[in-house]
Amino acid sequence: MIEQTLGLIKPDAVAAGKTGDIIKMIEENGFIIDRLEKGILKKEHAENFYEIHKEKPFFGELVEFITSGPLIVLALRKDNAVEEWRKLMGATDPQKAADGSIRKKYGTNIGKNAVHGSDSLENAKKELMLFFGEQ
Repeated sequence: MIEQTLGLIKPDAVAAGKTGDIIKMIEENGFIIDRLEKGILKKEHAENFYEIHKEKPFFGELVEFITSGPLIVLALRKDNAVEEWRKLMGATDPQKAADGSIRKKYGTNIGKNAVHGSDSLENAKKELMLFFGEQ
């Protein structure tokens, strides 16, 4: 089933000049990029985005990191896009990520892991709405 999911290329990967390499991997893996924007997230937007983690001790670090520099926001489309994007990203911890995954290649650690992806179709719809408004 064709789905759409959110992808973020986080500030660490953008600062390291890996945006083009990551976009190439995305396209080579059969994703269609429906939307792409570059910008710096405002603190309030980041707090809304990470709301699910609001009560966790690392919430402040998440917000600080994601607002620390430019990021790339992508609307990605493909059969089973959520699952396929998560597979291409790799495990959250780059040390545990599969060879050939984005996080294995470009992630530094569990916090600076290059990319984000929605974890469910329901969250993909919410996250796409948060970043792009009505689709």
